[in-house]
Amino acid sequence: MGEMKREVAENHTGESRVEEPLQEGMMAEERRMQILQILRSEGRAKVNELVRRFNTSAVTIRSDLNELDQRGLVQRSHGGAVIQDTVFRESPVHERIKSQSKEKQRIGAMAATLVREGETIILDSGTTTLEVARHLKNIPHLQVITNGVNIAAELLGSRNTQIIMMGGTVRNDSASIVGRATEDMLEQFSADKLFLCGAGCDPDFGVSGTNLEETMANRAMLRAAREIIVVADASKFSKRSMSLIASFSEVDMVISDVSLLPELQERIRSFGCKLILV
Repeated sequence: MGEMKREVAENHTGESRVEEPLQEGMMAEERRMQILQILRSEGRAKVNELVRRFNTSAVTIRSDLNELDQRGLVQRSHGGAVIQDTVFRESPVHERIKSQSKEKQRIGAMAATLVREGETIILDSGTTTLEVARHLKNIPHLQVITNGVNIAAELLGSRNTQIIMMGGTVRNDSASIVGRATEDMLEQFSADKLFLCGAGCDPDFGVSGTNLEETMANRAMLRAAREIIVVADASKFSKRSMSLIASFSEVDMVISDVSLLPELQERIRSFGCKLILV
């Protein structure tokens, strides 16, 4: 999953050339996220202004704005775009802990039952994965890889658990560690399972995050894990955030709560995901 896919195509002379669409797609996605950050900061942006900022063509910028508009992240306007007020934004971690707390507790307890003695797992820095961590302390010989300061603090007193903490820059809002050092360190590990939260879980878009650096760390976690498990309460399935972490076709299992709408349940299962409701 972590290897760059290449396609061989023929040019007009019949000679073979190597294209790297995945790499180009990642570059385009990063540009779109930067455009979104500009819009969030300034409220609106014109195509000609963005052309100058990114030193690219108007056709490319219009394509980026159209894509962001289709995702519901911005609203296209004459000659540019404005920020879409309905886009989900990140709340500080101390506020998110209070939201859907009973559902998160049930999800965390269920997720912990999937972890076996001696396994290596990855927990991202979310508040639902914090509930997973709280139920792991009696599992012997467990290795937990995390970029969550909150996760490490929760597991600190457990004699059964070896905590492997990522290095990098701490984000105060999410109590997470991000940056190139985080991503490089994650590339050195292999894990049995990843438990992933995400800020939004729109089936049509995928599991998404509010911060590009954190999203990049989450993508590195995906590459390190053999099984991907999304832990998210039902409220997240009506939200999409700015930066894609993973499509549901990459996810093995989803654990949510019983209030998840039947049509969303069916949509999630259509991707081949196992769905557990608690």
